[in-house]
Amino acid sequence: MVKQVPRVVGVLALLFGLVTIRAGGNVLFGDGSSHEGAVVPFVLWFNFLAGFAYVAAGVGLILRRRWGAGLAFALALATALVFVAFGVHVAHGAAYAKQTVGALIVRTSFWALAAAAGYFTLVRPRAGAIR
Repeated sequence: MVKQVPRVVGVLALLFGLVTIRAGGNVLFGDGSSHEGAVVPFVLWFNFLAGFAYVAAGVGLILRRRWGAGLAFALALATALVFVAFGVHVAHGAAYAKQTVGALIVRTSFWALAAAAGYFTLVRPRAGAIR
């Protein structure tokens, strides 16, 4: 059962990435009519570009590759840093869409959990293995 955790998380990451690319692409290159509120450009661009990394991390986790866990960790860290930058942006009184806060919480939490799942199922078990 535990062996399937990276694959399940990988499928979720892959789907999350595809949805992220589509949604970000619609706002950036489409009419953006589905988006409400003030867009924070650096958050939008980060999320859109990170969507491609989400897909890659998903593939890595599905294939049970250690690099998939590493990429999930990098995505968690990068998303957390963007969240901090967003907080500074808001603290300076700049306009933002309220749903951005929720989206960043979901993204940061998802990638932190994906990184933990990858670490405990793909990286850590091999750390002490004799090769």
